[in-house]
Amino acid sequence: MLTDALLLDRTPTVPGCAPARCQACKARGNSLCAAMGDGEISALHAIGRRRSLPAGQVFNWAGDQNNHCATVVEGMLKVTASTEDGREQIVGLLFPGDFVGELFEEDATLTVSTLCDTDLCTYPRAAFERTLEDHPRMERMLLRRTLAALGDARSRMLALGRRNAKERIAGFLLDLVERTGQPAGNGGVLIAIPISRGEMADYLGLTIETVSRQLSQLKAAGILAFAKGDRGCTVLGEERLRAILNPA
Repeated sequence: MLTDALLLDRTPTVPGCAPARCQACKARGNSLCAAMGDGEISALHAIGRRRSLPAGQVFNWAGDQNNHCATVVEGMLKVTASTEDGREQIVGLLFPGDFVGELFEEDATLTVSTLCDTDLCTYPRAAFERTLEDHPRMERMLLRRTLAALGDARSRMLALGRRNAKERIAGFLLDLVERTGQPAGNGGVLIAIPISRGEMADYLGLTIETVSRQLSQLKAAGILAFAKGDRGCTVLGEERLRAILNPA
């Protein structure tokens, strides 16, 4: 089990080569590091530390001093905001390769916490910002990722306004297929639904009763199969889900 600990990497860096830890990183192919040269990766490695957090652990609280940022290596996190009536609203989910943190903000405006055991590559925010200044190409790459994330958020807002309940559920499941799906022996795709049905309802702008009903209908239609208390799920009909999301 992962623990809330900092794992210091003492492996020496060979000039002109990416550090061994970075070469073996499971998230390197779809993270900020994907398009970096070895020199840029070595600069990040010099200020980075591996941090492992158990499920339910908070990476940062809204309102706290914004000291660290990170890249998700393994696991998943949720980003939440507090409503005026004190409720917690999920405003985003973070997967391996995603960037965690709010650069150039002294205080965090959102709470970020783990949904399962999670492995992070963390950086002191001030040192990370200085590294960006020294490596303009890295700064441009982060800007592109930030703009892409903003575009995804706008698309999600548009989808919530235009899609019906079944389409919202289908879109959510297909996002999980694309971000975390693993081949199943029966030709399906294994996914882990990282949030409860109540949290899914809040995230998708539905009621928990509607979420439960739609998932039950997808199961009855043979599109989904559930295990492990409905968190473990096999998508048996990915193309049928896509047909629901994008009806002809």
